[in-house]
Amino acid sequence: MPAPPADPPPAGPVPAGGTAPGSALGRLVAAARSSAREREVVLVLIAAAMGVLAGLAASAMSLTTQWMHEALFQLAPGDRLSASPALMSPWLVLVPAAGGLAMGLIAMALRRWRRRNFVDPIEANALHGGRMSLTDSIIVSAQTVVSNGFGASLGLEAGYSQIGAGIGARLGRAFHLRRNDLRILVGAGAAAGIGAAFDAPLTGAFYGFEIIIGSYSIPAAAPVLAATVTAVMVARLLGVHVEPLNIPLDVVLQPLDILPIALLGLLAAGVAILIMRLVTGVEMLFGKSGIPAPLRPAVAGLGVGALALYSPQVLSDGHGALHLQVASPVVLSVAIVFGLKILASALSIGSGFRGGLFFASLFLGALMGKLYGGAFAVLWPALQLDPAVCAVAGMGALAVGIIGGPLTMTFLALEMTRDLALSGYVLAAAVVTSLAVRETFGYSFSTWRFHLRGESIRSAQDVGWMRELTVARLMRTDMATFPEHGTLGALRAAFPLGARRMVVLVDGAGAYAGLVRVAEAHAAEHNPAEPAATLATHRDDLLLPAMNVKEAALAFDAAQAEDLAVVDDRNTRRLVGLLGEAHVLRRYTEELDKARQGLGAEV
Repeated sequence: MPAPPADPPPAGPVPAGGTAPGSALGRLVAAARSSAREREVVLVLIAAAMGVLAGLAASAMSLTTQWMHEALFQLAPGDRLSASPALMSPWLVLVPAAGGLAMGLIAMALRRWRRRNFVDPIEANALHGGRMSLTDSIIVSAQTVVSNGFGASLGLEAGYSQIGAGIGARLGRAFHLRRNDLRILVGAGAAAGIGAAFDAPLTGAFYGFEIIIGSYSIPAAAPVLAATVTAVMVARLLGVHVEPLNIPLDVVLQPLDILPIALLGLLAAGVAILIMRLVTGVEMLFGKSGIPAPLRPAVAGLGVGALALYSPQVLSDGHGALHLQVASPVVLSVAIVFGLKILASALSIGSGFRGGLFFASLFLGALMGKLYGGAFAVLWPALQLDPAVCAVAGMGALAVGIIGGPLTMTFLALEMTRDLALSGYVLAAAVVTSLAVRETFGYSFSTWRFHLRGESIRSAQDVGWMRELTVARLMRTDMATFPEHGTLGALRAAFPLGARRMVVLVDGAGAYAGLVRVAEAHAAEHNPAEPAATLATHRDDLLLPAMNVKEAALAFDAAQAEDLAVVDDRNTRRLVGLLGEAHVLRRYTEELDKARQGLGAEV
């Protein structure tokens, strides 16, 4: 896969006193780039500066969508849309439809003027060594603001993560950072955006580690934490603050409560898989409906607006509704809102609205846990399992099933509730959910969508180096060739013992016809008058230039061959190179070790 397009550098001549290589500023920039590659403290300073920018961007997005909610849905200043008891007017059901129409028009414009898939932070770190476009990230973030601002049942977290990661990637390219450092900076940027949005530095940091970088490492810790803390501080200075999640003060947790909490984790895994498949199903139904693609978000928006007539809790991400539901008693309406919110979120994301299921999954998890706790109170009253505890545990568990990141969601519960003991139960449920989803489904929502697109990404672990290390880069083109109809005697004369190890046979048109070992051709038992083709092996075992190193290694293993020919196409079989298994395995092992050790060498 080609690398994602990067924002082009400014064109034109360098002005006097600019960053020309010989200028003082140019030497200063070169020194800064060198320091960034060699000194960890410089990378931390870059991450901190990026955190400031990410905090500003996340705060602007949050404040803009709140203003849109107040203006479009006639809310009082500071009121949350999903916490409204009812829509102020039945005509407000048209607001999400209007937002859907706007999204359709934006999609039409993008298909005309920017015809490429946008790369998100997970894909950037998994496939492209952290390279992603800041311009694309700004567009994606603006789309999430439009979607959420008009009431689509999606959160802004995808936009927060995207803009932070885009800023990180842009700064990383400006300082010419190595591959691994660039991946760290992208993860730090995404972490900063999430941390600023939730007023939760630990949540943001572990979001970066678990979901964007794909692992926790000591070299990544300082940059990620620096970016997240600075972003949170900027957001607080700008007045973006998330109220803590209040739970009843008389909640008492017993050791045996861990068993029903673990069972809740299994339930959350099933619900998470159901939601992910439902979103895909809705997307497929829209594709088969015959509705023009630009009109699909408007149709879905009308459906979301109609659902909001029952309860505005189905609108937007559900921040306000979450606080209402955790502290309120269990009633029948909780189950209805649960079902309607799932439907509204599936309609929103399946039709083409831009956004994510991060906070929507938290809200749905809280509703699921609350219903679960209410059922336990009826069926096993002696257990005394508080529904509020189940709501918080379910919140973290379902979010883990859909988004991933057990520690991310555990720290979110800790930072939202300020209750350390309760966070332990959240972690237990989250671990059970994570294990169950990985064993039965194998994907988070993001990686599931990559899978549907044909990508085999299971996490943000860097596999891009593997795709870049292709057969075309590894093969040798100075291979020895010989006509397939030539005799062994002629081959012996052309290639004495020790001159070559392997000869490639070709036909009159230059097409591949097999491999012959020179040592075997010189064996005394073979008649010099025999055609060389009688000793040809691996006639149908071929490599293609676009194969990556892992695919090549599997091909060698399947063919039980030490060498394989590389052809341009399986039909024409035109010979373009020769590749040895030893070289493939050596390069594969070298690059795998680099990836594991985080050396960040370019492949």
